[in-house]
Amino acid sequence: KQNTRPIKYPVPLGHEISGVVYEVADDVTEFKVGDRVTVDPNWSCGKCKYCKDGKTSYCESSRGVVKGMAEFVVSPYENVYHLPSNVDLRSAALAEPLACCLHGMDLLGVRQGESVALVGYGAIGEIMLALIKSAGAGEIVVVEPNESKRERALANGATRFVSPLNEDEVSALCAELSIDRVMECVGNRAAQKTALKVAGKGATVVFFGVSDAAETLDISVYDAFIKELTIKTSYVNPHTTARAVSLLASGAIKGENLIYKDISMEEAIEEIRKPNHIRNGKVLVRINEDIIEK
Repeated sequence: KQNTRPIKYPVPLGHEISGVVYEVADDVTEFKVGDRVTVDPNWSCGKCKYCKDGKTSYCESSRGVVKGMAEFVVSPYENVYHLPSNVDLRSAALAEPLACCLHGMDLLGVRQGESVALVGYGAIGEIMLALIKSAGAGEIVVVEPNESKRERALANGATRFVSPLNEDEVSALCAELSIDRVMECVGNRAAQKTALKVAGKGATVVFFGVSDAAETLDISVYDAFIKELTIKTSYVNPHTTARAVSLLASGAIKGENLIYKDISMEEAIEEIRKPNHIRNGKVLVRINEDIIEK
């Protein structure tokens, strides 16, 4: 997939991190050595027309400032966030994807009691399900082709589980329930078409999954017209990192429940080579064993 920003190889991976401050610049007073922190990887200049209008995610000079698969990460202090004492480093590594999901949820605009369809139940889908449930949705339908995820989705708050591969199930869903909000978390044409299909009249659909830059989507504009759909897209995490940390601290989102497993740096290469390495939940990579809280 094309990256959202120009890159020069080689590039260390890992923009979702937590850690401990090892050193601070002389003019930084907000942090001290030993502080436990997480980092927003998206830096913005604060000077361009978008930044001045509060739309920092569109910054004309924006760049990524976190390359987490390294022993040391140097970040601008304004992108660093203190961790409350009750948020462990493992959970704090989820602050960045949680912050992105919060932006998507802001766009989705779920109201209490509304029906929501969640298309795709991977690592991000699991975070979204927790947020949708926390938002007070009534019916929560997970649309996911992998049947092995049915039990987990229902245990975590879904009221229904539907396979997009089963046309009868999808048709029955559309006939029985008018979906108010749809969150698509896959980023391919099949999932996007499913999202538009299950959306009810007057629904809001958010395309959250990142598509390949070369991929296009052919839709029936007439169907969208007669259902009067609102279609939105969600890009990165403007001004949501502090809220993500607060949710982890409050226990409203339980980071431990979203973590699939921990691996060492040496194991990371083989893990990334697995075709389904992100589909079972978040995999954490331990860089420095000495600072990991047991």
